[in-house]
Amino acid sequence: MFPTLHIRRLGRVPYEPTWHAMRDQTLARTGDAGAEAPDELWLLEHPPVFTQGQAGKPEHLLQDIGVPVVPIDRGGQITYHGPGQVVIYLLLDLQRRQIKVRDLVHRIEQAVINLLAEYGVQAERRAGAPGVYVSDAKVAALGLRIRNGCSYHGVSLNVDMDLSPFAAINPCGYAGMAVTQLRDLGVNVTVSEAGDALLRHLKNQLETSHG
Repeated sequence: MFPTLHIRRLGRVPYEPTWHAMRDQTLARTGDAGAEAPDELWLLEHPPVFTQGQAGKPEHLLQDIGVPVVPIDRGGQITYHGPGQVVIYLLLDLQRRQIKVRDLVHRIEQAVINLLAEYGVQAERRAGAPGVYVSDAKVAALGLRIRNGCSYHGVSLNVDMDLSPFAAINPCGYAGMAVTQLRDLGVNVTVSEAGDALLRHLKNQLETSHG
């Protein structure tokens, strides 16, 4: 029996308070109370923001376009979040679920790949560059932090957004990396529809035994 996954639909929320909330909630997962705390998936969008991972290099921000840059505690380099992009944060007790970090990354990527296959789009992983790609263009970014055996941060999927801010950065630290979205791949769904579908695929990955 897999631990229950609680879904929180937060709408469009500012980045920093949301980050602080998921970090604080994860840090509180200690002792008996922490062991009983439910695992949660947070579905949301953010206003325009660049987030810079722990090992992030400032030179990957190529120009100032007036979008705030927030240094944060996940892995990886710099990425962009904005309206029209589905974001799902995964607040999971990995020890309780008996999932290793690499396995979690694989399951998140597989959820996106399966979602795109449902829409008739073939997507794939790329060695050494977490995320999901369609013909070498990145459609989903992934970044996690693990504290006390629990994860937070998560995955973002480009659905129907203004992609121009990605030109101001080296996405995830890769110069010239192409970025795409569902709309440009011929998939006409709303952000809400894509979010619900990705939730469904993530739940399937997290609630299925992988031998």
